[in-house]
Amino acid sequence: MEISPATTDDVDAIVDLWVELARDQQAVGSHLLAEGNRPAVREAVAQRLVTDDVFLATVDDAIVGFVMVTIERGRYRQSVTRGLVENIFVEPAYRDAGIGGALLRRAERALTDAGADVVSLEVMADNDAARRFYADHGYAPHRVTLEKPTENDTL
Repeated sequence: MEISPATTDDVDAIVDLWVELARDQQAVGSHLLAEGNRPAVREAVAQRLVTDDVFLATVDDAIVGFVMVTIERGRYRQSVTRGLVENIFVEPAYRDAGIGGALLRRAERALTDAGADVVSLEVMADNDAARRFYADHGYAPHRVTLEKPTENDTL
């Protein structure tokens, strides 16, 4: 297994993995459309490639996972510089082999090198496996997002 920066030759493979990630996340409550976001994801991947913020996991020259990162650049000043792990995905057949951990460590290193004081990521509340994975890597809840359908008797 190797973790390396992605290149423009990898865009299609990364987009395909992102679509698979979005499909998987729908099972735990994500509202993201998989195929419907393909053009936007292609653009986001291309932007991150320019800044070397996409990393791939390969096994025997096959791409089996990826991670995308960025430094948060919001409108408000904060007491820390927050690095964001935007997407991380490992093909199901390659999970539990240390690939996700290797991708996460590479993402954290890239964000630290870019000046991040903290690393942040989002995980679906119902994705117990992902929450355990991140807890095992030292992540703890920082912010909680709540939602309810507008077709609700409390409105």
